[in-house]
Order: sequence, then C-alpha cells, then structure tokens
Amino acid sequence: MADKRYRIGIDVGGTFTDFVLADMAERELWFHKEPSVPDDPSAAVDQGIRALIENHRISAQSVELVVHGTTIGLNAIIQRRGAKMALIVSRGTRDVLEIARMRLPSSYDFTEPRETPLVPRNLVFEVSARMDARGRVIDGVDTAEIKALAAQLRSADVEAVAIMLLNSYRDPSLEIEIGHALRSELGELLITESSVVWPEIREYERCLVAGLNSYIQPLMTSYFDRLESRVKAVGLECPIYITANNGGTLGIDTARSRPIDTVLSGPASGVVASTRVGAASDISQLITFDMGGTSADISVCQRGIPEFTSSTFVGDFPLMMPVVNVAAIGAGGGSILWVDELGLLKVGPLSAGAAPGPICYGRGGEKPTVTDCYVTLGIIDPDNFLSGRMQLDAKAARTALDAIAEQLGMQGPDRALQAAEAAIRVATAKMATEINKLLAHAGVDPRDFSLMAYGGAGATHANLLAEEARLTSVLVPTAPGTFCALGAVLADVRRDYVANARYLIGDAGQRAEADWNKLTAQLAEMEAEAGRWVEKEGDLIGAHDFAVSINLRYPSQAYELEIFIPPEQRDQLSAELVSRLFHEEHQKLYGFNEPDSALQTSTLRLGVIGRVAPVTLPDADSARPSSSDTRTVWHGGRYLEAAVYRREELGQGAAVAGPAIIEQPDTTIFLLPGWHAEAGRQGTLRLRREMQG
Repeated sequence: MADKRYRIGIDVGGTFTDFVLADMAERELWFHKEPSVPDDPSAAVDQGIRALIENHRISAQSVELVVHGTTIGLNAIIQRRGAKMALIVSRGTRDVLEIARMRLPSSYDFTEPRETPLVPRNLVFEVSARMDARGRVIDGVDTAEIKALAAQLRSADVEAVAIMLLNSYRDPSLEIEIGHALRSELGELLITESSVVWPEIREYERCLVAGLNSYIQPLMTSYFDRLESRVKAVGLECPIYITANNGGTLGIDTARSRPIDTVLSGPASGVVASTRVGAASDISQLITFDMGGTSADISVCQRGIPEFTSSTFVGDFPLMMPVVNVAAIGAGGGSILWVDELGLLKVGPLSAGAAPGPICYGRGGEKPTVTDCYVTLGIIDPDNFLSGRMQLDAKAARTALDAIAEQLGMQGPDRALQAAEAAIRVATAKMATEINKLLAHAGVDPRDFSLMAYGGAGATHANLLAEEARLTSVLVPTAPGTFCALGAVLADVRRDYVANARYLIGDAGQRAEADWNKLTAQLAEMEAEAGRWVEKEGDLIGAHDFAVSINLRYPSQAYELEIFIPPEQRDQLSAELVSRLFHEEHQKLYGFNEPDSALQTSTLRLGVIGRVAPVTLPDADSARPSSSDTRTVWHGGRYLEAAVYRREELGQGAAVAGPAIIEQPDTTIFLLPGWHAEAGRQGTLRLRREMQG
C-alpha cells in the first residue's frame, strides 16, 4: 500500500460533481459522481473524495495530487454575484467601461440595452499618475492623493480594487507603485494591477481583465480556502492544482492571485481529454461535444491540437486572454421545455440545474426538461439511473410532457411521446446548425472529423446529433459522464505570458535588425521569468517547454494576426521565418499578401508548459457483448425494440448494431437504427453508419 500513488481529478458542474481516481502504478481509472451542492460546492468535493477512499480502500496519504476544476468564477460573472469593487484609472478616463468599444449590442434592434458596466461609476476613481504612449512618465504618483484615495476606498467599504492606467502595458511601474501604497494603507484588501495580470495594449479589454480578476477574487479565495480545509480534513496532504482556461493547470496559490485564469477551465479540460483519447484511437481530427446538465459545448481540434482564441466572451464581457476555443451550441440535459406565445416549442436557455433539477428527479422540479424527454422516450431506464443509485419518476415526467403536448395541440394516447421527441428534435436541430456554421467558418469538411461525445448527456444525444448533422463517426470514451474530471488529471501545468513588443522586422535596414535583437532578448527574459514560475509550482513537475506566438501586422493596419511558431521550428526562430509564416497566413485568410513589405510586431506571447508524469490510459479487457434484455423506445414516430447492453461487457473488438441501448454508471448511450458501434483498444466506442449496399 505504501508504494501506491494516486491522483484525483474533480470537475464541479451545475448538476453533478465528477471524480476520477487514477492508480499511477496499476494503470487503472475509477470514476464517481456526486450531486452538486450549489450553496457550497466544496461539500460535494468532500463527499466524493471520502467515497473514493472508502470504496477503493486506499490510504489518504497515498494521494499525490488533486486537480480541481470549477465554474464558480464564471457563474459569479454571469449572474453578477461578484465582489463590491472599485476601479482606479488615469484622470480623464473614468468612463472607460461605459464607452467600451462604442458598439451596439444588436445591429438590428436599437432598443436593446447595453450591458451594465462591471463597476458602477461612483466606484471609479481617477488619479493624476500618467505615462505617454512610449511608456515615459508624465506625472508621477502623488502620495497625498493616494492617501485621500485610500480613505475614499475605506469609506466605500469595497472588497477589491483594480488599477488600470493609460499606457501601463508599456511600463507597469506606476500601477505597481499605486498598488503598493494602497496595500500599505488598506492592509489585506485584494488589489489587481492590469499591467501585472495581463499587460497588453487596448485599455478597455485590459481594464476588463483586471476588473474581472478583482470581481471574483474574494469569492474564489474564500472557496479555495474552504477547498484546502476540506481536503486536509479528509487526510490528504498533497498539492492541489486548479484547471485553467488554456487547458493546463495552476497551483492553488497562483489561482488565488489570478482567478481570471480559471473561469473557462471546465470546458477546456474536456477538450484536453478528447485529444488524448483521440490520439489513442489514431484520430486527430475531432469535434468535441460536451453536453452536461445546463448546456452543450463544442470545440474543433485539428491534428490533435485544440484550437485556441484570445477573443472570447465571459458573460457580457470580452476576454482577450488565451483560452481553448469552446462554443456553446445548445441545450443541456436540464434545459427546460416551454411553449411561446405563438405556440412554438422551445428548449432552453433556462435550466433546472441541480436544484430542483428535472421533474423525474423528484426534488420539486415543475417544468419538463430534456432529461425528462429521455426518460419518457425509454432511452434512460428510470430504475437504473447512476447504476440504480438514483430512482427517477417516469410517471411525473410523462405527465409534464403531456401538458406540453396539450399546449401544442397534439392528440392521442402517445402525445406525450410525440412532444418529447419533438423537443429532442428541436434541441438537436439547433446543435447541428451551430456545428455546421462553426465548421464552415473554420473552412473544414465535417466528413473529415469525428464527434467526441462526453458529459452526462453527450453520449445519450451524440448519435441523434451525428444523424442530424450528417456526420459519419462518433467516439464515446469509457467514462463520458466524468470526462472533464479525466481531462483535469491528464493536464500539464501551464501559464501564459504576454508582453508589449512594438518592433519593425522583415526589412533589410539596420533598424529591423536591431529591433529583432531586442525582440529575441525580450523573449529570453520572458522565458526566464516563466521558468522561475514553473519551478515553484510543485515537485511533481519535470521538464518544461515553451510555446511562442507573435502578433504582427503590415504597417498602418488596425489589427494584427497571431502567428504561432511551430515547435519543430522553435530552434530556428528568425525574422525571416516569422515573416514567411505571417505572409502565408495573411494569404490564407484574406487572399493576398505583400511579401516585400516590412512588418510591425505588437505583442509577444509565451506559454510555459510544465510536464507532469502522465496518467496512462488503461487498455480494455477483451469481452463479447451479450444482451439479455430489450427495451421499448419511441423513435421516429414509432416504437422500436432496442437491445440493452452493459458497457463493461463491450471489450476490445466488441461490436453491436442499432437500435441498441448501452448503459453504464455515468451515462446511457443511444445507438440508432442503421448505425453500429465497435470498441477499440482502450474501450472507446466508435459509432459509424452502416454501409449502404
């Protein structure tokens, strides 16, 4: 027992909290789910860890790492439940959040209101400290002014402060000096300097990064404190890592100081797991499909690499930090069905969540959901949900759907079934439309991609979605209901850095050569800083490497292209290489380039990846399926008899034909007529259309 080493991955969702226990020595994985506790998510974490230790009879001291993902920060931003905070800006820029980017919320509706600013105007304070566009100080920090400002902040009783001065991305010294002075005056008040958390040009977006970090920092700090206390109370003495927006993880202390790095981490973990499972199945072109209790998300991975973006939204606010590019495309299992004033059936966006949940949960829910449709249609067995740990009320679900059918004017004894199938078709059509739009925008052929389905409802809905979107292949991992938790435990440590780098390159002149030398020297400084950070993140980290990208443009262009330096060409980094990559990308996107033109760099980006000893995905045993039961399922307007299989019986090489139901503790897989499923080496099911003769 003393030689055993384990890791625990945790993903806190709106409906369930998922767990993965990895045995590092025996190459085994165990999975577990607990109902989420919205009032205190750490309570479900406590219950789940205790259950894993008890059920698998392991020692708490043998757990070497806990990796935790949560949407607490994201939910606080969306629901506006963050801290009471103040914003400090340069004199004359008090309205930076109101002015934003001067864009209407809707080009077609002049009456649609704009988003409410993150910080009310009465809590935005101006200071005289200022620097010019080249980073030269115009007015320094006025000590008396800062003392008066501290008194105002104390009187306002704020919990956090963000500082954003004009042009501070050039030089952080003024912001750091103000932050230090305020900490001296106000003690433990949480303060975020924009040039420390993300020093990138464009004041509004930089202000939001600092503001959002401050907005959620008190909440997240309190949660991380409770999480640490609960983990220690269980007897674990291991480090805790927190999943990050970029698909990596951070030490809990880094996450406390930079909670903005974690707000979109949940979906990113699933994409990380998808690339690992896809690689094990020799499939590198993936559309990830994560359907949980409240929403469905997709991401595109090409050549086994997730797609990243530095242009996304968190609630109403743009976020310019690098994140795994995940798009919300539709309803989740808890999305509520309703009929609008025109008599049209709608699904979502409101969700029943974990409390009260779908009607069939029997926890007080009064509105039918997508999960109620699965139960009514016969796809989910109400007596075997979560392996029988939770009994579902099929009668209550059908009664609620009968009421929806009545509103829709449906007739006959099967009208509840018709309403349930109609709702599933509405949700599926919306998802398929969004998938096709995203793939068209990316310029890729959907026939080249496989759908990787996970989340509590992803595997249940995947075949329906693939049929609607005309995809030919679906992958279902061995534990789709806890897949994001698996992604958490598979991830390496990663943090991204950004620096202002305004240089001229790609020209034969002396200035271009001197500027390139300055850029490479700046990159070396960033690598040294990143190396020092990763060495402090824990003893489990082995070697580390870097990912480099540069934002460039032609002279006088308004926006830049981000050019990624391929890892295999990192050692040959040169101005000529960067210029060639830029011209090729510009030609690809816009249909022309100017290869004789010099280029302007604006931003230098660096990602440091600390490699953690990998969790090995276990091979599946060889087993042949045996169906001893069938279930009546309503599909396509009629009853079907579907064979029922247990997932653990589908070992390497096992194959089944639809219609079929494949049940496992964390989800149910629905295999349509005309499709077949085959288990790969690690038990991953691949669903494909039957070849037409």
